Amino acid sequence: MADTRVPSRVFRDAKHEAETARTQVSTPQTEHPSYRLAFQDMDFLLREDLRPVRFQLELLKPELVFDAANIASTFVIYGSARIPEPSKAGALLDLAQDDRARRIAERLIAKSKYYDVARELAGLASNFPLDEDGKRHFVVCSGGGPSIMEAANRGASEAGAESVGLNIVLPHEQAPNPYVTPSLSMQFHYFALRKMHFLLRARAVAVFPGGFGTFDESFELLTLIQTGKVAPIPVLFYGREFWERVVNLEALCDEGVISPRDLDLITFCETAEEGWEAVKAFYRERGDELPV
Repeated sequence: MADTRVPSRVFRDAKHEAETARTQVSTPQTEHPSYRLAFQDMDFLLREDLRPVRFQLELLKPELVFDAANIASTFVIYGSARIPEPSKAGALLDLAQDDRARRIAERLIAKSKYYDVARELAGLASNFPLDEDGKRHFVVCSGGGPSIMEAANRGASEAGAESVGLNIVLPHEQAPNPYVTPSLSMQFHYFALRKMHFLLRARAVAVFPGGFGTFDESFELLTLIQTGKVAPIPVLFYGREFWERVVNLEALCDEGVISPRDLDLITFCETAEEGWEAVKAFYRERGDELPV
């Protein structure tokens, strides 16, 4: 009995069953959609009443990918898809055809400095060492698109580190930027599941100037921390002048719809080093000394 080996499974696995199903003889019965294996039947999986199953799949797949990559925590970087890289910013003025377009181009050019800041910040986070279990921390994670998102993945790549890109299917074409690690490049159908994966492993978040998408992602995070659904983490807002121009947080306090202490959820920053120091200080104050 000492040499007896008990098999780990007795049922054939789904992969082999699927291969067998593909080689079956062709008859009116086997050709009908009702005969397809459920997990191979795209018409079935895309039915309206299968939405809960698709939610589950979109929740599970990235988790398995992150686990396989030994990613314990992430440093999430949000920001506009429209802010240009400094070296390419001047082209915006060349394209402007009226005074309003030129004013907008000038504002975007002024914000192009944040491309380099995001790039540098990602590099700093990417140098964080493995923990004693070989797990990776502060792995850079972006929305996988251009501009600030590209800068984040680029900074990680230049530091010799892998980084995550969480893209989403949009009506207009969107492809992952070339600096996302291919094995950590994922695509979502549901905004809700994508936003959940941004935050499930996030241990620091940097928010650069951006539009509706950036507002959606960052203010949902602030709401989750404010309401106690998420434990406090460092939330860095880059570009105080921009944020105070487009959002009057003090007015929200004056109107009584948020508390003065809610403003403490945000740390305004301008440089990469300032932001990384704020992250380290945040965890030091909680007794979690970072080995950096």
